[in-house]
Amino acid sequence: MDLTGKTALITGASRGIGAETARVFAAAGAKVALLARSGDAIADLAGEIGPQAVAIPCDIARYWEVEQAVANCLTAHGSLDILVNNAGVIEPVSHMAEADPDAWGEVIDINLKGVFHGMRAALPVMLEQGGGTVLTIGSGAAHGPVEAWSHYCSSKAGALMLTRMAHKEYGDQGIRALSLSPGTVATQMQRDIKASGINPVSQLDWSDHIPADWPARTLLWMCSAEADSWLGDEISLRDDAIRAKAGLT
Repeated sequence: MDLTGKTALITGASRGIGAETARVFAAAGAKVALLARSGDAIADLAGEIGPQAVAIPCDIARYWEVEQAVANCLTAHGSLDILVNNAGVIEPVSHMAEADPDAWGEVIDINLKGVFHGMRAALPVMLEQGGGTVLTIGSGAAHGPVEAWSHYCSSKAGALMLTRMAHKEYGDQGIRALSLSPGTVATQMQRDIKASGINPVSQLDWSDHIPADWPARTLLWMCSAEADSWLGDEISLRDDAIRAKAGLT
């Protein structure tokens, strides 16, 4: 997939799937805008990638910051063709009767409202340009309850509905909206899950997790027409056929 001439805005780009996506997309020719709360980390990554990358510190839980980040992306790169809604958190892991309401709400602010904020800020730009691709990192947690993950499961279910809504409302106007459920990935989030010691996911061995570049390379494939059969839906990286299509081994 050649992304020469395209611009991708990636949230949660400071580490894990987001950072790998920035590297993979840039290697495919894209200009990239790196968003995260950690300004130093995305500045370092932008320096690694080179002049086709711009670092934009941003808290996606605040809409005005996302709106300004999109404006900064347009100033730096001149267009916005791909949005990767990657930023997400899972801490604090807790049972519902013991959950801190404010901390629970902060996860919703990032994982659900953050996805909406990205779409709300990017869609008008994409529609004016005649189209664009909106990719969101989903989860198997969107489809069934996982102990002590009420915030995460609820937010991921809501984010999947936002993908379906974007397709329903704008699919006929050139907007390609898709979700990727990557399975368990060897990132800091899995270390946090492991440390909680709650539910079967925390019991998985580190070798059970896929490397972060696998979802990144799958997101690149999802930018191609080959993924059009899944528009408005979720692609699972647990599917061997999908891994083959994305060129993973």
